[in-house]
Amino acid sequence: MNVKRTGILLVCLLSVAGRAFTTELNTVMMEATCKIQGPGSTGTGFIIGKPDTNSTDKAFYTLVTADHVLSKMQGETAVLVLRQYRDTNQWVRLELPIRIRIGTTNLWTKHPDVDVAGIFVRLPTNTVRRLLTTAELIGDKQLTEYEIHPGMELMCLGYPFGAEANALGFPILRSGRIASYPLTPTKITKTFLFDFTVFRGNSGGPVYFMEKNPTYGGGVYLGSAIYGIAGLVVEERNITETIQELYEKKEKTTPLQLGAVIHASFIKELVESMGFPKEDLPTTP
Repeated sequence: MNVKRTGILLVCLLSVAGRAFTTELNTVMMEATCKIQGPGSTGTGFIIGKPDTNSTDKAFYTLVTADHVLSKMQGETAVLVLRQYRDTNQWVRLELPIRIRIGTTNLWTKHPDVDVAGIFVRLPTNTVRRLLTTAELIGDKQLTEYEIHPGMELMCLGYPFGAEANALGFPILRSGRIASYPLTPTKITKTFLFDFTVFRGNSGGPVYFMEKNPTYGGGVYLGSAIYGIAGLVVEERNITETIQELYEKKEKTTPLQLGAVIHASFIKELVESMGFPKEDLPTTP
């Protein structure tokens, strides 16, 4: 697919969640996911497109992550570890500074109820070759219709302890299963448990699925597939015990090897509430 990029706009959007998807989804998500690093914080984020209501073939690059990844970062600048696909048919590592604050004023938008943040960004050509949009952020309707259930396998991308898959800076892909119930209504549940070990640096990583020949609604849909972004990782779940000794009290924390994932419905709410970027979108000098 040939695309034309102008500024922060991308011309030619992809498909709608749950419909035919002709590109291998793990690859698309790999290219869209980046490391976010700066003084005091390292995490994961991913790029989606917010559709332009004035043009059906354009969208705005939007970086989505966990709010605490940005709020713990010191200073005005964060660095995104991305890749750029060059004319030589190879990827090149790209470390892109972005402005996240002006003085003490945060430039990102936080969801009022959950630990999710979004910020519009400018990206060079061919850093994200196939742009997913808010249509891929699944909500209660898709969770119910496609019978997304405990035990279903999901994929997750991230940078545990800042580790990268290779020198190009691609994220590390891991998988796990939905480990809690019920999933809906998402307004009430807000998060679900994901059976994989979370490390510092995983926060903000996308959790997604693609299932071929799915079974739902009493039928098997051969030759079809369902897919979507289910949410993002925000924390690990642990058990903390208080041990009372004769002269002191101690606390012992035991990891449960579970991650908490904020539902994608909140990401969609956030991005749709962000308005549209101005032409003078702040950039790092």
